Amino acid sequence: MKKLSYLFIALFSLSLMTTSCREQKFTGEKVEEAVEDTGDAIEDAADDVSDEVEDVVDDNK
Repeated sequence: MKKLSYLFIALFSLSLMTTSCREQKFTGEKVEEAVEDTGDAIEDAADDVSDEVEDVVDDNK
């Protein structure tokens, strides 16, 4: 029974050491995510400008 308890303690300790509390990103992933975010922001800004231009054109008719 004592050996079984030690086995469970060892397995639990091993599982704590091999799992991480948060996801870690590598530099390449961070750069890729930043590029995607920037691209999305540019697309959103272009859509906003396009909508404003359409509104001004519609108002002048």
